[in-house]
Amino acid sequence: MKLLLDGQLTDSREAVISVYDHGFLYGMGLFETFRTYDGRPWLLRRHAERLAEGCAALGIAYRPDPEAMADGVTRLLEANGLGDAYIRWSVSAGSGEVGLPAGEYEAPREIVYAKPLGTDDPSTRPGKTLRLLRLRRTRPENGELRLKSFHYMNNIAAKRELRAGGASASTEGVFLNERDEIVEGLVSNVFWVHDGALYTPSLDTGPLAGVTRAYVLELASRAGLICYEDGYAWNDLLRADECFVTNSIQEIVPIVAVQDPEGQPASVRGGLASNSAGTDAAGAPGPWTRRLMTAYRTAAEKGDEA
Repeated sequence: MKLLLDGQLTDSREAVISVYDHGFLYGMGLFETFRTYDGRPWLLRRHAERLAEGCAALGIAYRPDPEAMADGVTRLLEANGLGDAYIRWSVSAGSGEVGLPAGEYEAPREIVYAKPLGTDDPSTRPGKTLRLLRLRRTRPENGELRLKSFHYMNNIAAKRELRAGGASASTEGVFLNERDEIVEGLVSNVFWVHDGALYTPSLDTGPLAGVTRAYVLELASRAGLICYEDGYAWNDLLRADECFVTNSIQEIVPIVAVQDPEGQPASVRGGLASNSAGTDAAGAPGPWTRRLMTAYRTAAEKGDEA
């Protein structure tokens, strides 16, 4: 596969960065993942804005240009013979001395990866199981804002917890914070519908400010769904009528079962577990989840970011 290294197409087997790069030494790097539709990067300006904010927070002298990013994605797709792809746009701090620096990183490295996407139709998309994790979500390393950084130890440890607990590949773990509030999924933001309103953990509980999360809130509001963001307990989610998770690659994925940390069905009276996690008798997503899934894919294919 070809990748972009500092804007130059490079064979992945030949791409090299320094062993003194502080992305490797100290995790000082950021990335964005997004996908293309008919060759067009979706929500690219929003991803670029988040990347710019993260770089400013870490003192990395990198200012992403959405037009240049779009051109780079086009070149990368063509070089790899891909119509559409999963894109990971990474920025590493660059080389430095061994030791913790106090100044800004002036020479960051840019690495852009492409990965083929499987075919996916929202109307036939399979749901996931949501399992509560024992492991707690760490607080954001850089104050209150969680960065999409190279530091993924908490997520990897959670993934191993799921594997050790016999979870299926279609299981998404969900983190609580130190206040017993729902934070986010292992690789997703979490939403649920209850009594005609949409709920999701607020950013001060510690989740990533997902680009897809924000867009789904906008879609829901335009569709007339009242949206609430606050601190919520696990039992609040279990009382929901529907539940789904979001990220920029998988879009909106319905939750079809909920489990406790032991992998047993989680339940509260009248909630998700007693209602097949908000699916109908045939296992299809609930009405609001289905409506948002369709609206999201329609907007993405049209390139309508408004």
